[in-house]
Amino acid sequence: MTIDFRSSKTGAVGGRARIDSDYVFHELTRSICPNCRRVIDAKILLRDNKVYMSKRCPQCGPFMSLVYADAEAYVSYSHHNKPGTIPLAHGAVVERGCPYDCGLCPDHEQHACLGIIEVNSACDMACPLCFADAGPGFSLTLEEVEQMLDDYVRTEGQPEVVQFSGGEPTVHPRIIDFIRAAQSRNIRFIMLNTNGKRIARDDRFLEQLDEVRPAIYFQFDGFEAETYRILRGEPHILEEKLRALDRLAEIGLNVTIVPAIERGVNEHEIGRIVEFAIEHSAIRGITFQPVFRAGRHIGGDPMGRMTIPDIVRRIEAQTGGKFVASDFVPVPCCFPTCNSVTYAFVEGDKLIPLPRILNVSDYLDYITNRIVPDFSHEVRMALEGLWSSSSVAGSAKSLQQVATSCQACELPDGQAIQNIANNMIMIMLQDFMDPWTFNQKNLMKCCKEFLLPGGKQIPFCAYNTIGYREQARRQLTAMEAERRRARHEGRPYEPRPVVFEFAGGAPK
Repeated sequence: MTIDFRSSKTGAVGGRARIDSDYVFHELTRSICPNCRRVIDAKILLRDNKVYMSKRCPQCGPFMSLVYADAEAYVSYSHHNKPGTIPLAHGAVVERGCPYDCGLCPDHEQHACLGIIEVNSACDMACPLCFADAGPGFSLTLEEVEQMLDDYVRTEGQPEVVQFSGGEPTVHPRIIDFIRAAQSRNIRFIMLNTNGKRIARDDRFLEQLDEVRPAIYFQFDGFEAETYRILRGEPHILEEKLRALDRLAEIGLNVTIVPAIERGVNEHEIGRIVEFAIEHSAIRGITFQPVFRAGRHIGGDPMGRMTIPDIVRRIEAQTGGKFVASDFVPVPCCFPTCNSVTYAFVEGDKLIPLPRILNVSDYLDYITNRIVPDFSHEVRMALEGLWSSSSVAGSAKSLQQVATSCQACELPDGQAIQNIANNMIMIMLQDFMDPWTFNQKNLMKCCKEFLLPGGKQIPFCAYNTIGYREQARRQLTAMEAERRRARHEGRPYEPRPVVFEFAGGAPK
């Protein structure tokens, strides 16, 4: 399919020629004003094979931002929009309308594939990029975390993934207890989000991680001092990160490295990051995240942002074609343009992306339903597990899903399916919305939720964009004095719910 966005003359009236717009009006959605954050209409426009959002706030004026750097892919990916799964229970009622009733409310179109618990707001770094604006504020108690986990189980039955985040969660004195609490509730996968500092320095903590064995979600933006100076405020942190990764390899924990990619800063390092991940024994996955504007990082040109197709093109160019654009398939559980994933079998110098030996797109096509007849249901279910926000790189479940998927592969002679499964690396590209690109349609399919005391589950891009984070931060910080009293007196802390208020179409 080719999309032509050129202007053209369509006729003449009184000697004057009418001129077509230089864009295609693709759809109307709802967004927010980047200044006052009121909900407003927005147009999705296609021009020069790129996707833009155009909107006008009656108070603040017009805004335009780049959304996606491949309009042809953006349009075609609708085939990968999987029907949503309804949670067992909702945490909110429909009252004000989306996006002000998050909880999840009954109008939300997807359950939680991944639940995020920010156990604290404190951090041992001060990253200029931090969307959470980490700093002194609150530190959750075990009682609060256990209640949040119980609510997660209530809504999901057996949740797939919980990720402990912050702040920097490893500086929380009870982080190991939190991991054990999640394990005791039979949550399939527990992830720990970290910058790696404590892992690099603390032998006892490394021993504790070896005991509870979470998957590690590891901040890693590149190799150059200038990259870390700009993004993290610490130009000489690489050596410490490499030490932490080597120590994780020694105890055999699976690591997903998470590079934040900013145009003009570290986009030239993408290929080197991929090569490093393939070679390092601890790393089973990469999650590239184009930088978005939230928290401390609210500046920048919205028309020059990095998007998923930009990163895919650089992966192809900087790895010498080891990966190409067609190797990456949209994730169907959320809105398909929010995530893309590929898996590749690595053996020595040989690398084979899974989509080259199995037509993944056909199995995950929910519009025309083109399913290869052999093993169709079993393979499709396995691929849905792999191409999901709940997939954890290197986990036993993901390895089994790879093995099941490869029943339908056209494999080279002599290669064993299980051997392939045990030598896979995952590359995910995850885009998050900010006030410039916020799209209510995408939000309603979000499957990554922040879990809060009181049972609320707030979609990631609503939490960081609409005003939920600011309200939760104020309330959780105000509760800190009572938490300290409870600790001092040696008594349990009684969790208090976080509640949200919006007035006049904007956060209160």
